[in-house]
Amino acid sequence: MVIATWRDTIIAQSDATLVVEGNHYFPPDAVRMDLLEDSGTHSTCPWKGVASYKTIVVAGERNADAVWYYPDPKSAASNIAGYFAFWKGVKVA
Repeated sequence: MVIATWRDTIIAQSDATLVVEGNHYFPPDAVRMDLLEDSGTHSTCPWKGVASYKTIVVAGERNADAVWYYPDPKSAASNIAGYFAFWKGVKVA
């Protein structure tokens, strides 16, 4: 079981993550969406496509753009469409 935590709160947990470039991508049903807010931030990966971001909110504290996902990735990364990955202090273990 892989678990993503921030501020001692479980944000996601799954035994079905996909590892791409060293990052665990969690399936959507494994993520606590009630702790995430939409962000207007986007970035582009040459082979995965355009990533969108979300901000984690736990007990009034915000971790801006700590979650990213590819809603419509390029075909080479189609297996992670809609899956979520974490950074910016989120512990994934």
